[in-house]
Amino acid sequence: MSRRPGLLAGVVLAALMCALGAYLYVKAVPYQETVDHGPSPEARANPYLAAEHFLRKQGINVEHVNNLGVLPNLEPHQRSLLLLGERTNMTPREVDQLMNWTRAGGRLLFVAEALWDDSTGSSGDLLLDRVRLRQLLSEDLKEPPAELIKDRYPKLTKLYLEDEEAPAYIGFDTDFHLEDPHNLAQAWANSELATHMMQLTLGLGSIIVITDAELWKNEHIDQYDNAWLLWYLSADTDVTLLFNTDHDNLLTLLLRYFPQALVALLALIALWLWRSAVRHGPLQQPAPKARRQLEEHLQASAGFHLRHNGQQQLLQTLQQDVLRRARHLHPGFEQLVVAEQWQVLARLTRQPTRAISQALSPRPKQRMSRAEFCRQVAHLQTLRNAL
Repeated sequence: MSRRPGLLAGVVLAALMCALGAYLYVKAVPYQETVDHGPSPEARANPYLAAEHFLRKQGINVEHVNNLGVLPNLEPHQRSLLLLGERTNMTPREVDQLMNWTRAGGRLLFVAEALWDDSTGSSGDLLLDRVRLRQLLSEDLKEPPAELIKDRYPKLTKLYLEDEEAPAYIGFDTDFHLEDPHNLAQAWANSELATHMMQLTLGLGSIIVITDAELWKNEHIDQYDNAWLLWYLSADTDVTLLFNTDHDNLLTLLLRYFPQALVALLALIALWLWRSAVRHGPLQQPAPKARRQLEEHLQASAGFHLRHNGQQQLLQTLQQDVLRRARHLHPGFEQLVVAEQWQVLARLTRQPTRAISQALSPRPKQRMSRAEFCRQVAHLQTLRNAL
């Protein structure tokens, strides 16, 4: 009898679960949701990744390089070189190499990077100045009369082709304008007020100058006829894309991505320098404040005079002291000749004349040995003490 209530509760619970499942099955409506995680790492690293994929789908071979070091090995025949990166560090030698490569049959496309400066007669863009084109701001151009403006799409650049009724519409940045003061361009594309693309012939090859390459980046290449223009300019050739020529150095990358690690490293270096500066062993005790003995003062004074005045000065001082005492004991001593003075000193000191002669005679200028100097001082002191 005790099992029937438990069994009944289990049956009721199973029935409720079946009823809930049936209700959810009838009411629930399946749907799909797409979560946009943004550009892939490859697209973030390569702003022209979509352009490369597009050209490959058109059967064009595409390669991506980061510098002009590949130019000597790049066959110019049926080859398009697209310079889409920064060229601020380009050298005159590299410009000459590009010009020679184009004359040999290459197709060169590059972006004008600097504005023309009338005061200097150049733009600072070596490649743009070499092809003798100029880039100006569109706002500096004179606007045509309003009655002559009939453009339906003034912000789009139009490229007209033969046997085509309508132009191709391209999304160039209309803030810039290309000027051809020497009438060198053979083809061009304009917006309402400005020119944004020019093509010139150089030897067996051609040069294409554009005001910007933003229209071929991943986020813009699918707009208007931007992708078609890229294919049109590089048709029947292999394509080499060159950008990211200026790479960040290691310090810049570390500051950008690992600032905390750099701070920690600097702190460790500072601690190491502080630790290395600590003295090892006991500190030297300060000198006692008690006065030195008179003998120490005399020795220090004598050592000072010997170092600064030399041996001759000390000996002359002793000799003059002996003569001064002799003049005091024997009136008229200074008027006697040297030999007579030595005889007087021999009588006063009871020393032989030879010893007095050796003590008072002038010494040679060369430095005496320590033993000889001590003997000479001892003889003089003996004479002085005897007077």
